[in-house]
Amino acid sequence: MASVLLEFTLSILLLLATPGPTNTLMALAGYQRSWRRAAPLIGAELCGYLLVIIPVATLAASLFEEWPQLALWTKLLAGLWVLYLAVKLWSFKSGAGEARAVDARSVLVTTCLNPKALIIGLVIMPHQGLAALLPWLSLFSALVLAAANGWIAFGTLLSKGMLKRASPAVISRAAAAGLFVFVMILAGASLKGLA
Repeated sequence: MASVLLEFTLSILLLLATPGPTNTLMALAGYQRSWRRAAPLIGAELCGYLLVIIPVATLAASLFEEWPQLALWTKLLAGLWVLYLAVKLWSFKSGAGEARAVDARSVLVTTCLNPKALIIGLVIMPHQGLAALLPWLSLFSALVLAAANGWIAFGTLLSKGMLKRASPAVISRAAAAGLFVFVMILAGASLKGLA
């Protein structure tokens, strides 16, 4: 059991530490707001993950196994949402004041569409009933809390460090570029799977 627990923890931490759309938004929120004011967004991230993982781990895993094209179309939909966020961040106008603040709705929707949630629900999370999943979901929630705090702290440190003089437009465009790279990777994998 200890080795299964360790494998689960390391797998989740590896996924949560990997840059992606949710982590980009959390780091940007830390940059824009400071750690203390961005920390409430962690609740939106956790809700987004759980809204996907619970149904996938308990119900949809067999559906995706039966119809793999459905999983690919879900990834394409996620890619479109992340592309939308990237365009919004890129189109920031420097004369318009502060960059548009990352809000809970953006974090929630982005996390729901984040392919990491599907990977966790389909591959890492045990496929059992909800009662049997509760201990795993509790550990997962603690790991999300730790990782999200790390990304927010990273953004906060950037705002106080070497990039302190960078304008909100530059930071928004850097975040948009990161999201765009993620979209290209996701779209490439999805289109390859559709071929």
